[in-house]
Amino acid sequence: MRTVAPTLPAARGSLPPEGAQPALGRPGGGLIPPVFPAARTRIKICGLTREEDVDAAVAAGADAIGFVLYAPSPRAVSPDRAAELARRLPPFVTPVLLFVNESAPNVIAASACVPSAVLQFHGDETPEDCWAASGQGARAWLRAARIPLGDDGAGFPLIEYAQQYSRAQAILLDAHVDAYGGGGKAFNWSLLPPSANSHLVLSGGLTPANVTDGILQLRPRCPSLAVDVSSGVERDAPGGGTLKGIKDADKIQRFVAAVRAADEILARNTHV
Repeated sequence: MRTVAPTLPAARGSLPPEGAQPALGRPGGGLIPPVFPAARTRIKICGLTREEDVDAAVAAGADAIGFVLYAPSPRAVSPDRAAELARRLPPFVTPVLLFVNESAPNVIAASACVPSAVLQFHGDETPEDCWAASGQGARAWLRAARIPLGDDGAGFPLIEYAQQYSRAQAILLDAHVDAYGGGGKAFNWSLLPPSANSHLVLSGGLTPANVTDGILQLRPRCPSLAVDVSSGVERDAPGGGTLKGIKDADKIQRFVAAVRAADEILARNTHV
């Protein structure tokens, strides 16, 4: 008698196979957007340069800590410094290394300093560049999507972009400014597609004051949502702006509390 192996269900929130077309639902279209269940929003604090800021982010409940390995950035650290700071992280808090248009050999060499790190590509890297720099999938990686500011954001092809970078663990949504990185600017979240079968990370201009609204707008549109903040939790600079790379422990605490407030709202009503 021939034994038929059981068919296992797909993992909840898993990405489609390479080459598969993501689900898409738009008003007036033939497909109904899926309703994604509420889940805890993961939090990344990025651009850390000091031990005390790493400790403050961990104490507040951050899930990931980002280190910028892009020399022109005012928040840049060396691979050795990133490794030194990452050694302070407890289990299950993930270090993330941010690169901008770096060669695959240099990414691989720098990443060797932080063995547990996830990679984040924030420049003009092609899918092939990201795949090569990740050691052909030896490391998980994120791909930043630079969303135009204002009404131009409606024209960004997020569904196609996510399909192009379907090997990425998630697509990180950031504002498109002259320099790489969001520059503390927020794009218009409401202009994104109503449904995308991709894990998303919301970034760009997030603060304790607006992150709750950002989560409520985007979480119902995707299998999972994380948030990524840098300038929004930095210490205020005399005369305006922030002290880049210097975090404010109180702002970090308030940011995390605002994220958890959004999660509580969604848990009560998954159709928010």
